[in-house]
Amino acid sequence: MSRFADRSGASGANPPGHGPSSNGSPAHGSTLSGRSRANGNGTSGGTGSNGTGSDGADPRYRWIALSNTTLSMTMATIDASIVIIAMPAIFRGIHLDPLAPGNVSYLLWMIIGYLLVTAVAVVTLGRLGDMYGRVRIYNLGFVVFTLASIALSLDPLTGSGGALWLIGFRLVQALGGAMLMSNSAAILTDAFPAGKRGMALGVNQIAGISGQFVGLLLGGLLAAVDWRLVFWVNVPIGIVGTIWSYKSLREIATTRKAKIDWWGNVTFGLGATALLVAITYGIQPYGGHPTGWTSPWVLAGLFGGAALLVVFCLIETHIAEPMFQLGLFKIRAFAAGNLASLLGSIARGGLQFMLVLWLAGIWLPLHGYNFIDTPLWAGIYMLPLTAGFLIAGPISGTLSDKYGPRPFATAGLLVATCAFIGLIMLPLVFPYWLFATIIFFNGVGSGLFASPNTSAIMSSVPARHRGSASGMRSTFQNAGMSLSIGIFFSLLIAGLASTLPPALIRGLTAQGVPLSVATKVGHLPPVSTVFAALLGYNPVQHLLKPSGVLSRLPAHNVAALTGRHFFPTLIAGAFHHGLVIVFSAAACMSLIGALVSLLRGRQFYYEDQPGPGAVPVQVPRSSPAGAQTPQLNAGTAGRITPGQSAPVAGGGGPD
Repeated sequence: MSRFADRSGASGANPPGHGPSSNGSPAHGSTLSGRSRANGNGTSGGTGSNGTGSDGADPRYRWIALSNTTLSMTMATIDASIVIIAMPAIFRGIHLDPLAPGNVSYLLWMIIGYLLVTAVAVVTLGRLGDMYGRVRIYNLGFVVFTLASIALSLDPLTGSGGALWLIGFRLVQALGGAMLMSNSAAILTDAFPAGKRGMALGVNQIAGISGQFVGLLLGGLLAAVDWRLVFWVNVPIGIVGTIWSYKSLREIATTRKAKIDWWGNVTFGLGATALLVAITYGIQPYGGHPTGWTSPWVLAGLFGGAALLVVFCLIETHIAEPMFQLGLFKIRAFAAGNLASLLGSIARGGLQFMLVLWLAGIWLPLHGYNFIDTPLWAGIYMLPLTAGFLIAGPISGTLSDKYGPRPFATAGLLVATCAFIGLIMLPLVFPYWLFATIIFFNGVGSGLFASPNTSAIMSSVPARHRGSASGMRSTFQNAGMSLSIGIFFSLLIAGLASTLPPALIRGLTAQGVPLSVATKVGHLPPVSTVFAALLGYNPVQHLLKPSGVLSRLPAHNVAALTGRHFFPTLIAGAFHHGLVIVFSAAACMSLIGALVSLLRGRQFYYEDQPGPGAVPVQVPRSSPAGAQTPQLNAGTAGRITPGQSAPVAGGGGPD
């Protein structure tokens, strides 16, 4: 495999920090260059300056690490979505109507609370992994996640108390999930040599992303038996995973104890929380408006959260041992990879909600399915999307190890862009084979992107910062999903708000509903109608229930109003208008993400230098794959003093 010193892609690859660490190993800025093939991690044996020990030389350990972290990522991301389709059964189990006035907040926190915690906590937990051991924090995550799952399945309360119990322990469960997410990629990056990380991280990341869609199907199947099974299913997996990880995983990277950056942690945590909570409440109606973006509290959260994040950045540049090395963003591969991940996540994050709404609210009822069954069948009909992820991810990761990440990551976002355009052009009542083909290629695009992008990000940073870098990568990905849900729902609701009321009023009055009742229903916030369809309720029945009008209408009118065709036909035009807006925004995000990915520069590996004063050098393409990169003394190709850093290019194709 050829090595090329990528001067452009390594721009600014000198994060601050020089001199020896407290444990006697070189500091995080130690010069990084060629790699020995003995263990694939930059050392010839023992524990090198990157902290890679003999474990890294054991191929068997690599596969143990991959299989265990893939199990944890799948489990953690399944739980991000498993409650969406199980929500009706869960709320029936605790005897609470989630769509009643005042209860929508419970519904939103059940859906978004998990994502919010994982988005906020992963950076701190990744940094703690760098300081105290990635495997230690990762193992603790398994324990926390499993105990929270037990508590969720044993909810003894009903009504609002039962909902608060579930929300509270969902947040605890998310904390455990964040411990797993923030350190799994770093553990794999430590265990696998640079030339095989794409495959390993590809399997891991695609399992995680596809878990979000598997959760939809699994939630529907388990909730049909008993809503508590939605949480019980994690318990045996968590117990097995906990025992397995404690017995099998070992610390490879050298830890370096440091003071905890309290001010950085507090400002980042409060800022990110305020921002994401404001987005959550921006979806809800406020003061006669269909959404809450004009609420003073929402505006305060948005601007206050953004201000705190600015303060966080200022703090991190003025303290000796920051929570996160912002200097890593000077590395083009790291910065571009994270920005592309954020844009791709925003484009993809709300997709599952939009597709469930489309299928459950319109397509499935028109094809003879009862509303109560539509969420489960929506998950089943979306399986081609998951299949696209599962097929493309590992293949893309493996090929990116050989040819570099840029062509595959960029092509993935371009494929996703084309798939979103295909969804825009698709008629609302479509032939299923065409729908399945489009969402399959949407999954393929996301799979092509995720694996090489993650590998490029994790390979571009010093070994000692892989935990915090993995946390930042997860933050961009999870925050993008939360942003996506807020943006997509707001765009959809805004589109419905202008066209749905007159359509509802006309349709209801045509079936004998009094004009006063039809007008009141027609001007209800569209969020109630959207969530009713998402949860498998009969929307018209739900909207008319408070007025009692259904008990006074002739039977044939009631049958028409509550049948499978009335609501889908009524909402079709307004809903399609909203979908066009949503998928157009997603296509734009994916296209911009592809452009960012294209500008990431050539692939390079940030690996530890066995000796001081070495620099990366260009090696001819004809060099054998197993050849070591030659080491030159400083001054041969530009002076790099001990303690500084430089990237190692490798594996990439031509610029």
